[in-house]
Amino acid sequence: MRVAEVARFGGPEVLRIQKAPDPIAGRGEVVIEVVAADVLWVETMIRRGGGGEYFDVTPPYVPGNGVSGRVRSVGDGVDREWIGRAVVAHTGERGAYAEQVAVPVEKLAAVPDGLGLPEAAALLHDGITALTLFECNEIGTGDVVLVVGASGGLGIMSVQLGRARAARVVAVGRDERKLTRIRELGADAVIDSEAPDWVEQARRALGAEGATVILDNVGGSVGESAFSLVAPGGRFSAHGTPSGQFAQIDAGEAERLGVTVRGIQDVQLSDGDIKRLRKEALAEAGSGRLTPVIGQTFPLSRAADAHAAIEARTVFGKTLLLT
Repeated sequence: MRVAEVARFGGPEVLRIQKAPDPIAGRGEVVIEVVAADVLWVETMIRRGGGGEYFDVTPPYVPGNGVSGRVRSVGDGVDREWIGRAVVAHTGERGAYAEQVAVPVEKLAAVPDGLGLPEAAALLHDGITALTLFECNEIGTGDVVLVVGASGGLGIMSVQLGRARAARVVAVGRDERKLTRIRELGADAVIDSEAPDWVEQARRALGAEGATVILDNVGGSVGESAFSLVAPGGRFSAHGTPSGQFAQIDAGEAERLGVTVRGIQDVQLSDGDIKRLRKEALAEAGSGRLTPVIGQTFPLSRAADAHAAIEARTVFGKTLLLT
């Protein structure tokens, strides 16, 4: 089989197609014939050599942690009824940029009828993370939610969940075409973060009280500027790092305002949580409450181009590799 392998830390060009042995299902495992592999911004950071304090990765390695496809074979102790079924699975931090993967059966979830395999792959991380953010920040009816970095897969999921939970959603993103699509997906107002006065525009859109919840998918100075828009007693989630670092929030100011600040540690999930939320994300999509937006796909052979596009911020919604 073919895999996209990172030979050394560096730019997108270090992703090369290599031959690898076909996996064999061990006891309690299945082999999946991959149709789509999820591509995340964090994988571009790891490929560059970043995030060493969080990710124990040494080249050469095959990136990726999420796939959809059909079960090709099963190992001992696994029900043969899985063979041929459409599934999604987490591969365990790496290994997903491949034509086949072997995973423990407990990492699988069946794809509901009517949901495509690429769409199912698009839900694996962004759907689960969005559901986690809404759960830990207790977002619901009457909340005013500011989604910063709304044009990525996670941002789009957050906009849709806000609409489904009867919250008012103000979305901050870049590019007029992308913002128009975000409004169509349910945002009550959209703000161009490249406008010099975007903070004031957002303040007017949010209303006098400000945002009861801010979901910062960007980090850095953008996230720090967004903090000025949170309402007293509100919630601020500083989980995003595409800018290169998490937003640095003044703990004293947050305490003065009565604002609860959560970070990346609050979206670290147990295997049980992942299983539960994976099932919920698939059910939300199956019911039509969540619509995965796949903005661009690349063949496995162009994994380097997928990483380059994400780093250039030219993508919209979810980026997938197709085998």
